[in-house]
Amino acid sequence: MVVTASLVVVAGAFAGVLAAFDDGRRASDEAGPPEVSASPRLAPLPAVPSPSPTATAGSASPSPSPSARRTQSPRAMKPEKKQQERTTTVAGRLYRHPDSQVLDWVRSHSGDPRHAVIASRIAEQPAAVWFADYSPQTVTARVAAVTSGGAALGRVPVVVPYAIPGRDCGGHSQGGAPGLDAYDAWIDRFAAGLGSGEVIVVLEPDSVAQAECLSAGERADRFASLARAGRVLKAANPRARVYFDAGHSGWNAPGKQAAWLRQAGAASPESSDGVFSNVSNFHTTADEIAHDRRVLDALGGPASLGAVIDTSRNGNGAPADGEWCDPAGRGLGRSPTLSTGEPRIDGYLWVKLPGESDGCKGRPGTFTASYAYDLASS
Repeated sequence: MVVTASLVVVAGAFAGVLAAFDDGRRASDEAGPPEVSASPRLAPLPAVPSPSPTATAGSASPSPSPSARRTQSPRAMKPEKKQQERTTTVAGRLYRHPDSQVLDWVRSHSGDPRHAVIASRIAEQPAAVWFADYSPQTVTARVAAVTSGGAALGRVPVVVPYAIPGRDCGGHSQGGAPGLDAYDAWIDRFAAGLGSGEVIVVLEPDSVAQAECLSAGERADRFASLARAGRVLKAANPRARVYFDAGHSGWNAPGKQAAWLRQAGAASPESSDGVFSNVSNFHTTADEIAHDRRVLDALGGPASLGAVIDTSRNGNGAPADGEWCDPAGRGLGRSPTLSTGEPRIDGYLWVKLPGESDGCKGRPGTFTASYAYDLASS
C-alpha cells in the first residue's frame, strides 16, 4: 500500500436507475477536499511476502493470490493464557470528525438517489483523520481540532500521522518531511495537539512493512525516528494509544515484520500499545486477526500490546487476481468498534474512508460517490 501526500480518491460505478451518475458526471460525483487531510491513496507494493510456515510467497501485489492467504480461522488458534486474559482497555465510543469528504458530499447532494445509502452506511460511521501533508506551522492546531472535538463528546478520535521521509519509496505517495530531523520536529508539533483525552494514533502506514527499499543504515535511522515518535506521542498524552505498522496478512512474514517492529520500538510500552494492519487494504478480518496475533507473539513485549485492524473495505476479502486499485466486488467491512470480543484485538477501525478512490474509478484524492455506493451496497 502506498499513499500520495494530500490525495484521497474514491471510485466506483453502479448500474440500473443510477447509470446517469457515472464517470461522465464525475464533477458532481466527487466531493471537494476537506480542510483536514484525507486518507491518502494507496498504490501497489513491490514487496513479495516472504515464505514462512504459516504463509507461502505470494504475488508482488498487496493483495496476494488465494494460495498465499491463510485459511486457518483465528478462533482455531489457542492463544497463550495471558493473551486470553487480556481485554480491550480503550473505553468509549469512536469519534466521527465533522470535516470529511463524504460528509461534504452528503451535505451537498441531498437529492441524489444514492444519498440515503451513502449517508447511513458510510457517512455516519467514525473514521480516522489523516495528516498527510508536511505543514509544521499548522499541524498542532489541526490535530487539536480533532482531539478536542472528540473530548467534548466523550469519544475517541483516530488520527494518522503520515509524513515520514521517503514514504512509499518515492512512488505514488512520495512526500512527507524533508528529512528525519524535520520529521522529529513535526512529530513534536503533532504531539502538542493530542490534548489529554483518549486518542488512537495509527503511526505512519507502510513505514515498517515497506522498509525493504531502504539501505540498512536508512532503515535503522527511520526505525529510531519511529521509536522516538512513539515515546513523544505517549509522553505528550499518557492516554494516547500508539500503534505501529504490521503491514497485512498478504505481505511480510510475521517473524520478519516483528523483527523490524522491535527495532522501531513497537515492543516497548514507553513507545507503543501494539500494531495495526490492513490499512487501505482488503484482507479479511479473520486473516488479519491471525496475522496480528502471530506478529505480536513474535514481537514479544508486554501482554498489554494489542492490535487494531482496518476493516473499512474488507467485507468481501481481497480479490483473487491481486487487483489493488479500486477492485470491483469489494464491500464495507465490520463497523468501527473498540469492543471486538477477540483476545489482543483492540479495535476494528475505518482508517481508509470508504469511497476515497485508489485512483482508478475516480481522481486520486477525492471522494467519489459511485465507488462509495458500490462498496455500501455490495
